[in-house]
Amino acid sequence: MTLTPQQVRQQVMDYLETTECSIIESSPLHVTVKLSPRADRMLTDRPYYWGFVERTGAPPETLSFTFVFDPEKYDSLAAQPPAARAVGVNQPAAGNLPSGTGASAVEAGADMAANAPAGAQPPKGAAPAGGAGNAQDGILARYFGIVPALPRIGPGMIRREDVIYGSKRLRQIWSAARDEGKCLQLFENPGERQRTTLFSAAYEPWLGVCYKVEMTCDLKREELHFIGISLTSGRILPDFGERLDALELTPRLPENIHIQPYEMSVKTGADRLEAYLTSQLAGLDYSWAEEARERLALELSIVDIYYEELLKEPDEEKKLAIEEQYNRRRKETAWQYEPQIAVSAITYGLFHLRST
Repeated sequence: MTLTPQQVRQQVMDYLETTECSIIESSPLHVTVKLSPRADRMLTDRPYYWGFVERTGAPPETLSFTFVFDPEKYDSLAAQPPAARAVGVNQPAAGNLPSGTGASAVEAGADMAANAPAGAQPPKGAAPAGGAGNAQDGILARYFGIVPALPRIGPGMIRREDVIYGSKRLRQIWSAARDEGKCLQLFENPGERQRTTLFSAAYEPWLGVCYKVEMTCDLKREELHFIGISLTSGRILPDFGERLDALELTPRLPENIHIQPYEMSVKTGADRLEAYLTSQLAGLDYSWAEEARERLALELSIVDIYYEELLKEPDEEKKLAIEEQYNRRRKETAWQYEPQIAVSAITYGLFHLRST
């Protein structure tokens, strides 16, 4: 399985918007963003800095990045004339820019050589505008590859990172999204009409859990089961995720609705879901496990045959080393081929939906 640059971009943009980051510039190939304090804590690994902010109450200075989703196309586009590079780039209006930054500065920043790969050198004879500070930056860029990409926001300059499938930064964003999105409480959005209706709408509380089932031997298979149980009626929906996909959900309690009283606790609902999933797994075909055990027996017999003569070593010290190696090899083979099933809850939450 792999993701296209467009799919990676969509996932990153969803995370940045959800964590309320400030988008400075975006295109189909990249996004330049100033992280929110929430995202900065999760992505930049600066515990000492954030500890200082919490102790002193100082206003936080978050970092800024240029995330590139298709490095090859982005670099080729950066090498084109400025007019061609500007096509497809979305920039904020001057009124939305940080203090001291105008629309002309953004236009100039879009044409700067820093959007090229790190280490790119400015053209010979190009005179940096803005006085001694920019001249010094030009010297640094020539020798160290440090070129400001846009007006500086936060501590230091804007850093470029290639965010592609398999990259460390993408895995970090996924991990942050999983950590912050494990437990949810969401409400169905009733729409504008409900707000002006005389009678309030009844919402039914549901406990929804997305289980990951891992079936492993020398091969591996994973399944996701998103199951929901009504905490009012006890009804179980095995395709609860499909029902949620068709709804618009909000984290805030909508107006003019009321929640029906719980008839069972969350713990009781979780126990019933686990029992239901166990019964479903018990009815699956496990011929793959029998085949894995046959392969395990074959591999262990090969290991036994290989070490049979070696274990006849007369030297006691060498024999002990061989026995240790032999036992370790059998354990490794058993770990690789022994069929196992592991179930874990990756996402769960309370969902308050309109009663049907």
